[in-house]
Amino acid sequence: MDFEYTFVRSRRRTIGITIKQDGSVVLRAPMRCSRAEAERFLFSKMDWIVKTRKKIAEKAPAAEVQKFSGAEVARFKAEARKEIPGLVREVAAKMGVTYGTVSIRAQKTRWGSCSAKGNLNFNCLLMLLPENVLRYVVVHELAHRRHMNHSAAFWREVEKYQPTYREDRRQLKTEGGRLIERLP
Repeated sequence: MDFEYTFVRSRRRTIGITIKQDGSVVLRAPMRCSRAEAERFLFSKMDWIVKTRKKIAEKAPAAEVQKFSGAEVARFKAEARKEIPGLVREVAAKMGVTYGTVSIRAQKTRWGSCSAKGNLNFNCLLMLLPENVLRYVVVHELAHRRHMNHSAAFWREVEKYQPTYREDRRQLKTEGGRLIERLP
């Protein structure tokens, strides 16, 4: 292996690999997972890791990104706290699902999440994206109330309530990626 990696155990259910913008690799594993099992997973993804690190290295050095100020982030959070819970209520009623609490955060790695207890988290930067993208993230997280995975059944559930989800998801990755870089 021609790179070092950081190994992190956390309260998660699956093994995951993150490649940061500086090319460093983070291997995350559930508490009960052995390091050997996690490393087997890492080695099984070696082609993807090498290809992704190469893409990062080939990227032209980006100009210094203007970061959001603390006041801007606070404003995005306040706006999201006003808007997102109402949208969640509306979409959950249409989908016929229940949920727990709705939290708003400024996250650098996630747009939303749904816990096993049904608690929902959303990124405040969603307020800067088009309405269809925000709605897609809400539908995506609420679909986890029926399917706590990304199976074919999960994606059928998403498509039932957000037929444009493929395009919305692409838009989230492109436009959203530029926004996340601006978090302090």
